[in-house]
Amino acid sequence: MIENLLLGFETAVSPENMLWCFVGVLLGTVIGMLPGLGSTTGVAILLPITLTFEPVTALIMLAGIYYGSQYGSSISSILISTPGDSSSVVLTLDGYQMARRGRAGAALAISALSSFFAAIISLIFLIALAGPIAHFALNFGPAENLAIILLGMATIVSFAGENILRGITMAAAGLLVSMVGVASGFSTARFTFGSVNLLSGIDFVAIMIGIFAVGEVLHQIRRGGEKPIRARFKDLIVTKEELSRSFPSAVRGTGLGFAVGVLPGAGATLATFLAYGVEKQVSRFKQFLGKGAPEGVAAPEAANNAAANASFIPTLALGIPGSGTTAVLLGAFIIFGLQPGPLLFEQEPDLVWGLLVSFFFGNLILLALNLPLAPVFAQILRIPYPYLYPIVLFMSLIGAFALGNNTFTLWVVFFSGLLGYFMKRFDFPAAPFVLGLVLGPLLEKYLVQTSALGEGSLLIMFQQPISAVLTVAALLAMGYPLVAAVIRNLKVRREGRAAVR
Repeated sequence: MIENLLLGFETAVSPENMLWCFVGVLLGTVIGMLPGLGSTTGVAILLPITLTFEPVTALIMLAGIYYGSQYGSSISSILISTPGDSSSVVLTLDGYQMARRGRAGAALAISALSSFFAAIISLIFLIALAGPIAHFALNFGPAENLAIILLGMATIVSFAGENILRGITMAAAGLLVSMVGVASGFSTARFTFGSVNLLSGIDFVAIMIGIFAVGEVLHQIRRGGEKPIRARFKDLIVTKEELSRSFPSAVRGTGLGFAVGVLPGAGATLATFLAYGVEKQVSRFKQFLGKGAPEGVAAPEAANNAAANASFIPTLALGIPGSGTTAVLLGAFIIFGLQPGPLLFEQEPDLVWGLLVSFFFGNLILLALNLPLAPVFAQILRIPYPYLYPIVLFMSLIGAFALGNNTFTLWVVFFSGLLGYFMKRFDFPAAPFVLGLVLGPLLEKYLVQTSALGEGSLLIMFQQPISAVLTVAALLAMGYPLVAAVIRNLKVRREGRAAVR
């Protein structure tokens, strides 16, 4: 292990590799800030530029774009409630609220510190446990993956706010929208109304841009706009209390994000929702979540970065992409004549360990770049809203058009924007809708596969120890808050009757 790390260090610190690592994280940050692009699109667009590079240099740069865009997406989520990537959706719940209270710089700093902490801890796990964890992940079949998705769906209650029925309704609406297109495992088109544009489903990122960016702009216009934030410099600095509250959440988010990121196809988006749901249950300050709590920034941001690093385990050790972005990176490996898998560690040790060690330097560069710039980024909120909102709309529409390269995507953004406006207008939570939209395709896929394995019976989920434990945990997580709410309502009614008597 020591020899491998020294070899990786020697490879990563070469001037050429360090230069392109810096270029990668810088480009990634910019790409992440642009609504609709995200890490997958950014890596795919810039992949042809690296074809003349050495394989290790190209992969270091592309990986830098990956985790650089994670932080860039967080910046736009916190400042203008416009996630650049799906994994930063949860960050809008508390990050944007912190910004509205004049704590934008603190939110950005907590985001950067949580990302760096998660990156370093998950990198240690990645280096030490890549082989064993990858082989353990092979035990996860459709039943286990379905149980994981159900566990993710259980967090709906955490995002529902005070009205659980509204949260469940919005999650069901998200699941319904996710069913548009050709059914998983079949050739039947559903809810397409004869439109060719709907055969592949409605693009998630387009809906996300509409709900969060356009919906927020319409909501603020209706309210007549607010005065720009005039935050003093000291208001942009993280306080000791915010750091002490954020640290436990970052630790929990790192562990959960790494565990979810290892699973092929689970992705960082699910990890961020789960991390936020856990904070809703265990945090000492859970009553402040959704109102601008630092825990609501630290936990999902740590989970995001940890999951991104962990997704390289199945990619490198098994040749199975752990996320959409690593699927593009897997294509880059093949382009350079490399075959990811167990033999890659033996045949190309300088490339593998150089790539892994570069993660440390890349995240260090990100921290050095973005932590001092957090107050500068926060000053964006001082732009008068009549000037800021057109910029947000323009960026959103450009990003949306880049997704599908057609006007249909712009219509999706427009109608999603109206939906987002009415959600805010009538106090319907957006997070359960997004969660249903994200998990819907995965739920259907693994449900069909599990049903096929069980010959039509889902009891197969209780026949394997891993899937059985996860399924029971999901059922308990779904049932407990509902039962607790019913008991609480009965208690309130009983006390009310007693008071009347």
